[in-house]
Amino acid sequence: MTKLMQWLCGFALLGSGWAALVLTVPGQQLPAPLREALLPLPLYLLVAFGCYSLATVGYRLATFNDCEEAASELQEHIRAARADLRRRGLRFGPQ
Repeated sequence: MTKLMQWLCGFALLGSGWAALVLTVPGQQLPAPLREALLPLPLYLLVAFGCYSLATVGYRLATFNDCEEAASELQEHIRAARADLRRRGLRFGPQ
């Protein structure tokens, strides 16, 4: 199961549970304080998801590894390609 499917299943479960509690049969209403707490719950969950997403992106950015050997290998490939193009007559701008 992909991560997207996991999130969608979680949202579907939470959404159906929320709808079952909020959209009750008219004769069986929830107490007013509980109903007032349940109504903005999707907004709270959306804000929590946004905070989780920002924290995850920030953590992944902070722990991102530099690949020095890959960077030097790429620079060497660029130098070789430029040399080959110069040999074939292509002129580059000021360097």
